[in-house]
Amino acid sequence: MRIDAHHHLWDLSAVHYPWLMARGVPRFFGDATPIQRNYLLDEFRRDAEGFGGSVHIQVGAEDGMAEARWVQSVADANPDWPMRQVVFCDLTAPDRDAQLAACQALPTVAGVRQIVGRAPGEDAATGTNALLDDPRFAEGLREAGNRGLSFDLQLLPELMEKTARVLQRAPETPVALCHAGSPHDRTRDGLAAWAEALRALSALPTVTCKLSGLGMFDHGWTVESIRPIVDTVLDQFGPDRVMFGSNFPVDSLSSDYATLRNAYEALIPDAAKQAVFGDTAVRFYGF
Repeated sequence: MRIDAHHHLWDLSAVHYPWLMARGVPRFFGDATPIQRNYLLDEFRRDAEGFGGSVHIQVGAEDGMAEARWVQSVADANPDWPMRQVVFCDLTAPDRDAQLAACQALPTVAGVRQIVGRAPGEDAATGTNALLDDPRFAEGLREAGNRGLSFDLQLLPELMEKTARVLQRAPETPVALCHAGSPHDRTRDGLAAWAEALRALSALPTVTCKLSGLGMFDHGWTVESIRPIVDTVLDQFGPDRVMFGSNFPVDSLSSDYATLRNAYEALIPDAAKQAVFGDTAVRFYGF
């Protein structure tokens, strides 16, 4: 079974997304205007032709549990489409354990996500990088793992070595590195620095890497421009720790789904395709 291991859905009448509906606010991934509309499972399934299941990733809802319950209702209404979800949890909150318990009450929940880093300018404004210095964050990572939940990690290359030290304090927690660690500097030197920093995470056996979201920092990407990223990820992690994710509909700002899928089909060796397009995600997210 082919799995898209990183995508989003939203019904703007059911759940409110402040970041998505902001007008005239430039974001690191581009102008959100084209995606300020409902993106529901039926459309995603048409986009993801050839796939048989997916992983829904939380995406900044005003109320994370409202989003999680809505996604659960979508899964319940579409039993022919296997879907797991990763939900928001503030691992530093006083009610962290209650949040985790509420998440676990939903059958589709496989893991949690709390974004450490998005983009340099935005991180400077939001201060999310400070999570790495908060002992409650490491404690929350351990508790998630103790409960059988994984953690989806979104961050920047500049934070990888520091993050690796934090993850070593939660050795039982499976971690999915989103968007190949967000290599935002696509110059030759920038990619070299990203690849070197990535070794701090790829050296940890608990970390699996997603080939996803590469269009957010380069709307003009091509097969050849992302080849070094794909090759490096496969080399450092091996196909059994790599999984494909479309990051749709956010990455629809840079290409259609078929173009994205075909690019990865061209770049991933045949011997690795079964793992990257399905088996790794099936195992990691517990399908």
